[in-house]
Amino acid sequence: MGKVKIAVTVDGRAIRELDQLVSRRVYSNRSQAIEEAVQEKLAKLRRTRLAEECAKLDPREEQRLAEEGLAEDLKSWPPY
Repeated sequence: MGKVKIAVTVDGRAIRELDQLVSRRVYSNRSQAIEEAVQEKLAKLRRTRLAEECAKLDPREEQRLAEEGLAEDLKSWPPY
């Protein structure tokens, strides 16, 4: 999907700091800085959700499922 133009309201202090980053050429413009910040936040939220879901798993059950059928598979593997 392409880029979409939106309007946002941002605290004046944050805009001043953002403009300083742009003037120091850390970012080429406000849009680039805000887009990067949004992407970082979304990635962090995805990682947090994954960690929360993983914490719900029972390690013993996951180990059992991972090894299910493994003994049979080992019999069919050629020796090294």
